[in-house]
Amino acid sequence: MSHSVNSILSQIRSYQTLASQPLPAADVARSNAIEGLAGIRPASAPVASFTDTLQGALADVNRAQQVSGALAAAFERGEPGADLAKVMVASQQSQLAFRATVEVRNRLVQAYQDVMNMPL
Repeated sequence: MSHSVNSILSQIRSYQTLASQPLPAADVARSNAIEGLAGIRPASAPVASFTDTLQGALADVNRAQQVSGALAAAFERGEPGADLAKVMVASQQSQLAFRATVEVRNRLVQAYQDVMNMPL
């Protein structure tokens, strides 16, 4: 069980690394103009605790979902920079990140229940 949790956590860390990489200038400008996401930036300081890591992963999932929604809305409005391929890729990325987060949550709940059911 711990191997699968470690695997999922490593996947979340890789998503966090990918999310912290800078976007091309055109994508950043379009994202900022689309939904006013200028205030959302990845954390640049290294995380030290499990809580910080988990909060960072949740923030990355949230950001991926916001960017996906912004691109979908731009595509629906017919804006020239938002093509269907980018919308679909962003949608799949946010969906995959959300599924991984739910799986980590399920594993943590199961681990908590296992500990609580241990005989003293």
